[in-house]
Amino acid sequence: MHHDACKHPPSKIRRCHILHRVFNKNKHPFVVSRIILNSLSNIITMPHININGFDLYYEDTGGTGKETIVFSHGLLWSGKMFAAQVEHLKSCYRVVTYDHRGQGQSEVTYTGYDMDTLTGDAVALINALGVAPCHFAGLSMGGFVAMRLAARHPELVKSLILMETSAQPEPQENIPKYNLLNNIVKLLGTWPVKGAVMKIMFGQKFLGDASRETLRNYWVNELLKNKRSITRAVVGVTTRKGVEEELPNIKCPTLVIVGDQDVATVPDKAKFIHGKIPQSKLVIIPGAGHSSSVEEPKLVNNAIDEFLAK
Repeated sequence: MHHDACKHPPSKIRRCHILHRVFNKNKHPFVVSRIILNSLSNIITMPHININGFDLYYEDTGGTGKETIVFSHGLLWSGKMFAAQVEHLKSCYRVVTYDHRGQGQSEVTYTGYDMDTLTGDAVALINALGVAPCHFAGLSMGGFVAMRLAARHPELVKSLILMETSAQPEPQENIPKYNLLNNIVKLLGTWPVKGAVMKIMFGQKFLGDASRETLRNYWVNELLKNKRSITRAVVGVTTRKGVEEELPNIKCPTLVIVGDQDVATVPDKAKFIHGKIPQSKLVIIPGAGHSSSVEEPKLVNNAIDEFLAK
């Protein structure tokens, strides 16, 4: 694939123009400071975009003439879980991450946490940014969105990357445990459940690695940032319908990634998807749990590179 050289992001260009205009007007230093702060404040708020009646937070590396990759995160987290992928890919691709409604820095809505509505949010974002057709990567909950997006809106998706996800409804044996954890969060917040949730979200290798204690603590803190309203998103995930019958409708090249220590969506779920999607490739990441983008970023990046190079 051909990629243009990287250019300065639009936000940096706008900052330069603002400073140039202000300092050429010979204004009092106090006035100059206020103008600069107000202008930069407008830039800082740019990553929020109003779609489908709410403010969605996204980050965009920008760049013209590049293919675009959009990353859709898993439940309880945010676009931050793809930081290693953004850093790795941004020199050759325009990379967009976004936070689902009610998560990360996006607005908390009262309703709209079912997978069909979240898919509609992804459609609206892609159209608003004008990045279709894009490579679309979804992890876990983001994968639920990604499969629906590719099956129902093929014109928007150039290729698909599915990570630690499932095409089937939540297994019945998981629901009582998740409902219990969700009820605790509704009453007391995320602090009491952080230990149990970390064991679901990460594999044993990551959790037991003494050298990654700082990184683990970072993700514990990210987990604790969730408000009690996160329970709405949890219900959307646990009550989702399966899309098994839609998988054959996905015609674009598809990469299916799963960690061999994933206990939330076990590798058999990935193998099922791989068997139902034409042109799909399966990659199992050794030593990764339910968050391979964080746990084994180099292996994930290598898999993505190899896939996109074809």
